[in-house]
Amino acid sequence: MTKLILDLDTGIDDALAIAYALGSPEVELIGITGTYGNVLLDQGVRNALAITDLLGRPDVKVYKGLPHSSTTDSFEVLDISAFIHGKNGIGDVEIPDSPREAESESAVDFIIDAVKTYGKDLVYVPTGPMTNIAAALDKAPEIKDEIGRIVLMGGALTVGGNVNAWTEANISQDPEAADHLFRSGAPATMIGLDVTLQTLLTYRETQRWRDLGTTAGAFLADMTDFYIKAYETTSPHLGGCGLHDPLAVGVAVDPTLVSTLAINMQVDVEGATRGRTIGDNERLNDPNKTMEVAVGVDVPRFLDEFMTRITSLAKNAG
Repeated sequence: MTKLILDLDTGIDDALAIAYALGSPEVELIGITGTYGNVLLDQGVRNALAITDLLGRPDVKVYKGLPHSSTTDSFEVLDISAFIHGKNGIGDVEIPDSPREAESESAVDFIIDAVKTYGKDLVYVPTGPMTNIAAALDKAPEIKDEIGRIVLMGGALTVGGNVNAWTEANISQDPEAADHLFRSGAPATMIGLDVTLQTLLTYRETQRWRDLGTTAGAFLADMTDFYIKAYETTSPHLGGCGLHDPLAVGVAVDPTLVSTLAINMQVDVEGATRGRTIGDNERLNDPNKTMEVAVGVDVPRFLDEFMTRITSLAKNAG
């Protein structure tokens, strides 16, 4: 069975990604590694512990990652992140703290150990900045050849960014780390805004969770409604909220959900276009393509899988 690690800055769509993974019998979620972005590291770790408890899976271990980018000494949450995800990262919905704590092993060491243990059976899914995986590649460069796949949520190739005209939010947090991953030769699939903004959820779907009459269903509905409401202000033309992080998990479970372009990628780290994800001219003609970029998505099939898996999980979790 495929082993899965989620690397999360646990905001709203990260929480939905956890639910998707837990609702997918094809994969085993062996751990969550925390990062920063939508929230501070400690808040994200708290959210991951509380959510896995609420969804009936207190066996899923959570590991603390690095609290800031590879080129800075600290991190502060942007006002726009709090507007979109709430001050607590999960739509300001209150759920009980977990009695558990994060594991003593660091996220970076856990990633390396998991690659050594599971090899090609391991899929790593980072849905925040790429700081933890870049640090793991620095510490153990050989894992690039040993890991099964990396399916990342981040970047934009054929559409504009959501931070500025060319930069996507996760990449913007640590462009150097993302560039390190992209150029490392690790087998990676980029699930960017090209496809995630085509996968939209509306109040109609969240009402299905509320109608379950379960604690888990109410949490998911209330949290996601907060997210949809934020999108009504930031992106009213979309008509719903983008399922960014859940789509990355969906592709980790079933790669056929997207069509991809094989292209060696880089991230601009200097100049006016810092944070841009773009083809690497120096490796453009290299026949060995280590990255794929999702450029198309089977929206109806993904949304059906998303709702089926998460609704069943929320019903059974109580």
